Amino acid sequence: MKQTRIIERAEEAYAYPLLIKQLLHTPMHWAPQQEIVYRDIKRLTYREMYERIHRLAGALAAAGVGPGDVVAVLDWDSHRYLECFYAVPMLGAILHTVNIRLSPEQILFTMNHAEDAVVLVNDEFLPLLEEIAPRLDTVGKYILLTDQEETPDSGLEFWGEYEQMLAAAPAEFEFADFDENSQATLFYTTGTTGDPKGVYFSHRQLVLHTLAVGMTLGGLAQSGLNSGQVYMPVTPMFHVHAWGMPFVSTLLGIKQIYPGRYEPEMLLKLVDKEGVTFSHCVPTILHMLLTDPLAQELDLSGWTVNIGGAALPRGLAKLAHQHGITVYQGYGMSETCPVLTVAMLKPHMWDWDVQQQLDYQLTAGFPIPLVDLQISDPQGEELPLDGASAGEITVRAPWLSQGYYKNPGGSKDLWAGGRLHTGDIAARDAEGYVKISDRLKDVIKSGGEWISSLDMESLISQHPAVSEAAVIGIPDEKWGERPACLVVLQPGAEADPGDIQDFLGGFVEQGRISKWAVPRTVLIVEEIPKTSVGKIDKKLIRRQMA
Repeated sequence: MKQTRIIERAEEAYAYPLLIKQLLHTPMHWAPQQEIVYRDIKRLTYREMYERIHRLAGALAAAGVGPGDVVAVLDWDSHRYLECFYAVPMLGAILHTVNIRLSPEQILFTMNHAEDAVVLVNDEFLPLLEEIAPRLDTVGKYILLTDQEETPDSGLEFWGEYEQMLAAAPAEFEFADFDENSQATLFYTTGTTGDPKGVYFSHRQLVLHTLAVGMTLGGLAQSGLNSGQVYMPVTPMFHVHAWGMPFVSTLLGIKQIYPGRYEPEMLLKLVDKEGVTFSHCVPTILHMLLTDPLAQELDLSGWTVNIGGAALPRGLAKLAHQHGITVYQGYGMSETCPVLTVAMLKPHMWDWDVQQQLDYQLTAGFPIPLVDLQISDPQGEELPLDGASAGEITVRAPWLSQGYYKNPGGSKDLWAGGRLHTGDIAARDAEGYVKISDRLKDVIKSGGEWISSLDMESLISQHPAVSEAAVIGIPDEKWGERPACLVVLQPGAEADPGDIQDFLGGFVEQGRISKWAVPRTVLIVEEIPKTSVGKIDKKLIRRQMA
């Protein structure tokens, strides 16, 4: 049998490993004076950040951090966090981005499960950490992060304060080469029941994800992401590396704005003052920003916001357009690093009217380079690209988590049949765009018919009095399940459940939904429960309604 021919390598040839440190070469040549801004507190250049990364590595090494050690970070989005994104894995250590919005018991579980050795903690989280510190099994040292001039009182004994440690560390650190498949990061999914599950990524995976996302947003987009843009995350850096965008933005030498704690007024002021042109967030965060009174006073045109984590309702997309904001969806999961698809428009769509464009921008989009995505039936067979054949999204890509951390049973289920199973139901059209109809666990099964909770939420969001909506299935003796809806009204608006049902009746008359899809139960509420990363918490809603 013939075999492939492996290339020969000269004895002197350098086997270039795909390590995170390699991402810093280009920006240091291309944009060393570009700015990185932290809130309204600090401004520094890429050159200064580069030196601080070296100093941080030296300081951590002096604290005993070495290859394979796990370093936890509890911080808001900051320049410090960005420095940790690089310095920790470049040491060969593992960066554990702790979800500070989990409950104390869940945070305790994740830190013990990850076997954190060193913890960098923002002083705002000291009460939380002091509460669980006696039960942390592996932590040996604490490092303080603070914006204050004086060290706050604490029951914890600190190895040092971040800025003082950097000031005392050498300006250069020699980062060694090692296997590109070495683990670089670890974080935990935000399940609302059971213990969170750990997902992990290697240097090679993060470098390839960075290159593919950068190529997509900078090469395939109608308004490319390039070094002339201004980037600000509105997705926490603890959540899937802020969707990988800090790595992409640094590689491209983009001006970066880090807002610290997410406060609507501060976020909007930074967008306005710093001229932010690109952000990403879940729909609930965009809703929070656009309904803040300050948003009515500012010119937000020129801002592009990539939406992920949940479906973007058409009503919210229209509100964004009224502010001159370009919005489009992307799709991925914690387990996928996360980006799999983006819903940017193809060139032949650029001249379409806004409503036609929204039909595509509100899909999950098309797969980015190197992603092998298919819609599979229950037997694992690929379904046709006809826009109607619905099945589960399964994927292969070079950056997918290879399992759940120390969870072989969950890992086996995740990768059943050699493809990663997303748990999302979708169809794909002839253009290649993926339209997600629901999570397998959230689709409403009523009298043999499947009703998409996402489609229903999008329709309800178009009611002029509706601010937010969440649709779930509730048990029904006759039909198995029937849709139920929670609705938050616009400030000052008036509507009752009958108004919502009558509005949906118009879509029944148009043939867009069946009469069985109209919720029999509609509750007007003050707020809709959310998870720690701002997604609608349908598990909690189902428990409450039960």
